[in-house]
Amino acid sequence: MLLTAEELLRLDAQGVRGELVRGVFCEVMSAGYRHGMIVVRLAARLLDYADERRCGTVVASDTGILLERDPDTVREADIAFTSADRLSPSAAPTGYSDVVPDLVVEVASPSDRPGELAERAEMWLGFGVRLLWVVHPDSKTVEVRDADAHPAGVPQAETRSLDDELDGGSVLPGFSYPLRRLFAD
Repeated sequence: MLLTAEELLRLDAQGVRGELVRGVFCEVMSAGYRHGMIVVRLAARLLDYADERRCGTVVASDTGILLERDPDTVREADIAFTSADRLSPSAAPTGYSDVVPDLVVEVASPSDRPGELAERAEMWLGFGVRLLWVVHPDSKTVEVRDADAHPAGVPQAETRSLDDELDGGSVLPGFSYPLRRLFAD
């Protein structure tokens, strides 16, 4: 039986956490302490940036994003930024947003199966995410895919390492964050 986004929201209210992929329920598990530290560190920096400039909203992993209907797909990013031009903070929905974020951050967790992050990256880009960061805590690297920098096709991953900084490209002009701070113990 396929579920709808509305049914998924009701399940969440009952304490059942998950996503929908073309109507099929997929349970979401806790990702661990280190994963949470990285998400909070980066989300805090992104939130400071967005609040200072009043340029959009930053949300974390419990926020479902409705990507398609009939059958419904609702996915959670570890962190997502949506510009105020596309989704006004004052008009933020109480349920799922159907506005695709401008930036999505996915952080690898111990439970990720091989290829899962690559699949999620392609999925987000396929729905129109402009900037994608895939964080790999074990190797202390971040894969960056910037669709605005590669308008002719699927953006190739560029790997940033410990001595590099993340930058916001055209999505978050002027944003930077040193990876040494992100991966600090």
